[in-house]
Amino acid sequence: MANLITVGSVAFDSIETPFGKAERILGGAGTFISLAASYFTKPVNLISVIGNDFRERDLTMMQEAGINTYGIQQKTDEKSFFWAGKYFNDMNHRETLETQLNVLGSFDPIIPDSYKNCDYLMLGNLSPAVQQTVIDRLPTRPKLVVMDTMNFWISSFLPDLKTTISNVDVLIINDEEARQLTGQYSLLVAARVINSMGPNIVVIKKGEHGALLFYYGQIYFVPALPLEVVFDPTGAGDTFAGGFIGHLVKKDSFSFDTLKEAMVYGSAMASFCVEKFGVEGILGLTTSDIENRVKQFHSLVS
Repeated sequence: MANLITVGSVAFDSIETPFGKAERILGGAGTFISLAASYFTKPVNLISVIGNDFRERDLTMMQEAGINTYGIQQKTDEKSFFWAGKYFNDMNHRETLETQLNVLGSFDPIIPDSYKNCDYLMLGNLSPAVQQTVIDRLPTRPKLVVMDTMNFWISSFLPDLKTTISNVDVLIINDEEARQLTGQYSLLVAARVINSMGPNIVVIKKGEHGALLFYYGQIYFVPALPLEVVFDPTGAGDTFAGGFIGHLVKKDSFSFDTLKEAMVYGSAMASFCVEKFGVEGILGLTTSDIENRVKQFHSLVS
C-alpha cells in the first residue's frame, strides 16, 4: 500500500463563535489533515513539534486513530503552538486574538528513517522554508507532493514561497489567497498563473461556495454541502486537504477522475469538521457516515 507523510502544526486553539467558546482544544493543521486522512489510509506518518504542555491523552487519541506520532518532536523547555480566534455571525470572517508560535518558531523538521520511503507528501500550512526542508530531506521524490499555504506567507515570505511552490505538484489555496498570490481576480487566470509557477494541479477553495480543481486545462467544481449549523470553521480547510490526499493515497492514483473523487471526499470530511468545535466533528466517524455524506454531495449535482 502507498504511504503518506503529513507535515503541519499540532497545537492548541481557543475559539469563540456565535455558538459558544472552547478553551485550549486540540488543533493545528497537521492534526486536522492527519485525522481526516486516517479514514482512508493507515498509518499516517506525521511530522510536527509540540511543547512540554502537550497532553498525553491527545497523543494517545491520535495514535489510536492510526497516526504514527514517531515524527512528532517534543521540546521540554518550550510550549506548544497556540492560536486564539473569534468568528462573527456569518462565520466567513474571523479575528485573530492571539498567536503564540512557541515551538513552531524554531521548528526543524526531522524525518525518521521509517518515514523516508514516502509515496505521497502533504505539506500543511507552515513556513515555506520548513516545507522546502522536508522536500529536500527526502532521499527520493514522492509520487505526488501537495502543498497548502496562506496569506501570511504570501505577504511576508513571497520569494521563499515561490521557491517551494515550484517544487510541488499540487497547490491547495483559497480564492482570496490565489488572487493575492497572482494579482489576478479571475480564478481561471489565477490558476494558469500558478501553473506557470510549477504545480500542474491547483485546488482553489471557496469556503461555503465549494472548491475548484484545475487539472491540465480541465476544470471540476464541487459544491459545499448546505448545513443547518456551521458550528466552528476552524480546521475545515485542513480537513478538506486530509480527505483529499487520503483518498488519493487509498486509490494510489492522481488521474483526473481520482482527483475529482478526492475533491468530493475532502469536501465531505470538511462538512463533518464544521459541525462541532475543533476536531470533535471528525472523530469516531464510520465508513457509512462518510459514504452517506458523499452521496449527499452527489445528489446536489445529479
